Amino acid sequence: MWITPEEVVLLKNALKLWVTDRSNDYFLLQHRRGHGDTGGKITGLLVGALDTVLDSNARVAPFRIVLHVPGSQVSWIIASGATIEEVQKHWKWLEQNLLPYMAVFENKEDAASFVQGKVKGLIAEEVLGSQAAREDDPARFREDLARFEQRFGLPQREKLVTHYSCCCWKGRVPRQGSLYLTTNHIAFYSFLLGKEVKLLVPWAEVTRLERVSVGLLTDVIRVHTRRKQRDFSMFLNVDEVMRVMCQLADIALRRLLDSGGLTLDQTLQESTNITKRVLEEQALRQYVLSLFGLPRAERLQEVMSCSIWTPHARCHTPGTVYTTDGYLCFSSREEGQCTLIIPLAEILSVEKAESTSSLPNPVIISVRCKRAFQLIELLHRDELVENVRDRLRALHWKQAMIREHDQRKKSTISAAPYYTFCYDTVQSDEEDSSVIISDKALRHTDVMSTFHPSQSDTQNKTSNMEQVRERLWDDHFTEFGRGVHMFRTDKICKLVALGIPESLRGELWLNFSDACSSLAAHPNYYADLLEKCRGETSIATEEIERDLHRSLPEHPAFQNETGISALRRVLTAYAYRNPTIGYCQSMNILASVMLLYTKEEEAFWLLVTVCERMLPDYFNRRVIGAQVDQSVFEELIGERLPELSERVPDLSPLASASLTWFLTLFVNVLPFRSALCVLDCFFYHGIRAIFQIALAVLDANAAELSTCSDDGHALMILTSFLEQVRHEEESHVCPEDAEASPHLNITTLITDAYEKFGGVTVKHIEMLRSRHRVQVLQAHEDTTKDNALRLVTPEVSLSQEDLSELYDLFKTEHFISLYWGDGVCSSSSASPPPPPRVAAVSSSERYVVDRAQFKSLYELLTPWVCGTHTDTVAQRAFTLLDQDRDSLVTFSQFAQMLDVLYCEELNEKIRLLYRLHIPPALSEDAEDSSPLKSPMLSSTRPLYVNLPNGERKSYEEQLQQMLQDLSRGKEKNEEKPLPHMNQREFIQFCKTLYSMFQGHPDEAELFQAIGMVTSLVLQIGEARHRDRPPAEGESESESDDGWSASFEQILASLLTEQVLVNFLERPVHLSAKISAAKPRQYQERAGLLMIQHS
Repeated sequence: MWITPEEVVLLKNALKLWVTDRSNDYFLLQHRRGHGDTGGKITGLLVGALDTVLDSNARVAPFRIVLHVPGSQVSWIIASGATIEEVQKHWKWLEQNLLPYMAVFENKEDAASFVQGKVKGLIAEEVLGSQAAREDDPARFREDLARFEQRFGLPQREKLVTHYSCCCWKGRVPRQGSLYLTTNHIAFYSFLLGKEVKLLVPWAEVTRLERVSVGLLTDVIRVHTRRKQRDFSMFLNVDEVMRVMCQLADIALRRLLDSGGLTLDQTLQESTNITKRVLEEQALRQYVLSLFGLPRAERLQEVMSCSIWTPHARCHTPGTVYTTDGYLCFSSREEGQCTLIIPLAEILSVEKAESTSSLPNPVIISVRCKRAFQLIELLHRDELVENVRDRLRALHWKQAMIREHDQRKKSTISAAPYYTFCYDTVQSDEEDSSVIISDKALRHTDVMSTFHPSQSDTQNKTSNMEQVRERLWDDHFTEFGRGVHMFRTDKICKLVALGIPESLRGELWLNFSDACSSLAAHPNYYADLLEKCRGETSIATEEIERDLHRSLPEHPAFQNETGISALRRVLTAYAYRNPTIGYCQSMNILASVMLLYTKEEEAFWLLVTVCERMLPDYFNRRVIGAQVDQSVFEELIGERLPELSERVPDLSPLASASLTWFLTLFVNVLPFRSALCVLDCFFYHGIRAIFQIALAVLDANAAELSTCSDDGHALMILTSFLEQVRHEEESHVCPEDAEASPHLNITTLITDAYEKFGGVTVKHIEMLRSRHRVQVLQAHEDTTKDNALRLVTPEVSLSQEDLSELYDLFKTEHFISLYWGDGVCSSSSASPPPPPRVAAVSSSERYVVDRAQFKSLYELLTPWVCGTHTDTVAQRAFTLLDQDRDSLVTFSQFAQMLDVLYCEELNEKIRLLYRLHIPPALSEDAEDSSPLKSPMLSSTRPLYVNLPNGERKSYEEQLQQMLQDLSRGKEKNEEKPLPHMNQREFIQFCKTLYSMFQGHPDEAELFQAIGMVTSLVLQIGEARHRDRPPAEGESESESDDGWSASFEQILASLLTEQVLVNFLERPVHLSAKISAAKPRQYQERAGLLMIQHS
């Protein structure tokens, strides 16, 4: 392999680590001292250990070519290789293409520069078409990739992402080596004192990643699989390694396992696109989307350090500006201190101002509400301004096209100012079918305005506090701005903790969540959506109907058909918009609260924002997002409440109790007015607020929870506490109740949450989510496996241990196809899409194999080893099991076949063998690819059988008795009779039997026995054919083709030969086959795929 010329100093007596094999005036071919010593000489062992310990990250190959300038102490390594053949190939090229031209240079240094330039050109040509082309340092990555491929021998489609130098611990013994992280595997290689260690762990087997302390080592990454764990340490940057490992595991599991509706970013769907730089960009993008609550589809464009003028502070606040497809955002250096979100749709202009010493590189951003923002200290100001202007022009053109389309649509459809339509998908008995609702009503009518209680005497007592809060917010709007692009600072956090005034709650929810931007960008979307889904019925609409009357049933707004109808429309429209989610429980509760404070269309977009932006992956088929956050919450309890975690060793019950808190955002567990304050915090802070408040709830009850006797008691304590959390205005409403039991003010609880757990940042939550998502997905995978085994177990006699191991082998074979392609059946080198049947089968039958994968499994596990004929038998077995003719076999079908081979009686084994040689397994036009010759069949030899009592009986008499016994057994079992076998099929049947005996100790006896059986069956078939008169018009040759034999006849013939019976009934343990198959499966399959794709 050509390498970038690396300068070395050649000293005659410096360790003598290299030995020169060939040389000329300019080049030296050398090998590493001790390489190839088979006797374990101390020199070879020490040199190998020295390479590993000193520089495992870039350990040199055992052979190299050195460019040497005569008379100079400086030389350059220009090529290296793992084998002498590889280096000799480069040596020959140098002698033929460069060495003849070296004499023309008078200056030897010019000759060396010429060679270096040529080598760099060769490397550049190789890099252009390889994985290294997309890396930051292609030449170095190319060398690392070559070492990885040499050491592990995986197909070229296995994309190497990065590698690190580290130690892998085995007990208390560290092994220094290289850790390679690929898109599908963790790989570790070490060579120390003559001992080579290779580890290859698929990401699909990783169940958990964590950082632990082991003795004096504090930064150890522990990789858990279902069978063992591995510890890696001594990283230069352990945070980076942990982040990359979590990302790769998350991507692999989303791609390979049933992720329950989790989506994978378009950039990461093709494994060849994944590089270390792409992973860094994705991590930053995910952080920015979560920090600012942006749509998941937003792409991060520019990231620049800058300072922004903050009028309320009368100074410039340093931080970072982030631009995406549709937003310009700013965050201060300290997360949460000052945040700004500006949708591009609100921007009027972006201008560059004159740069001065006090205001370097300023940019002025003007928005529609007649405000302007000043950014300074932008290093790449021109680039930022031009890119934002380009996106603004594209956005304005798009908006103009939408307005033109809407105007054309209105003028074409109706002259009425608003479009009208029937709005209910399900008419109630109380409603008139002619009721219609206008688009104007959707925008300007809300449930709260209709059912909000009038100003009663009790409300007058609290109206003063409401007015005070309104004045505080008015003052804040004056100072910090109003709308989506208001400055978000510590002051607004305090106002939110006090509770948002009723009159402003809907507006601020829309602004904090940025749902108003989606509403403004899609003016007629909701109305059109209702029209499209009118009259549609689905599972989602049925579930919605069941839950409509369970949504805030105590509130008067939902004790009337008007409120119920509005809720129905919002939920149905969203289910139609996003069929992947459809409808999930708790969505009705959140939507009903939104309808109380916003217009119907606004409530719809607020629900869209919550489900798709603020709580991603919460409302899918398996509520994966909520379970991930539940697992994250359990770890946060251990981090932030150490005393509680010490007294309560098992925190999982407390985390489980929090699932309802996260799914309903505390609406179901807190009094209504208190829950509204939590929602205020959620729309401002996002999910971070729910984590903080949940930790505050546990902290307030830590003493009682520490003494709990069981989980039920802990749940009662938390439920009772949450019921007593009241809003300050509710104490005026129920003074008697307040005296009866002490209440905690919700404002106090929120303030404590902010003060005690303010360190729970968005960045920390995202890091924990990435790590715990692996654990949650693997837990679901275990459930899928248990379900599959539970369904298959009643149908087979295999042990649970063997069935479990068999499932793992089957799943691994399925994954290998997804890793590197479809194998021998694949005609394209492109990464194949998932099998078409995967989406159609149930979760218990998620994994299927195609013909090539089945052949690989069959050859590894079959007790019927037929030599070169095994491939043919495997092909027929696949055809037999593929009942749906979709070229796929499920795990249950595969397990039932192995159950027959290993556990069933002899009759069933022979029945399966018989079925493999008749249609559909053996088609009429099938050609046998086996090199075996057809057996010599004769029907003229005398056939007798010696009975135990010494009597000699003819086969004909013996067979008649056995056929009668089989017919009686057949009547009892009532099995469907198998079709007869013709002569061609019987010859193939005999060929398979012959192939089973090759190499067996009793091979001669078995061949003689099968010869007797075949002759007997031929006699029976011929006698039967003679008894059948030719059909009218049938020629003699056509009449000869009428030879046939039944399954019962063949079975009875086989049972007459005890040596055949013993052979077919010999005990073969499936567990031993599986143990032997595990290491072979990966190596053989990877080698086969590597040969095909090369």
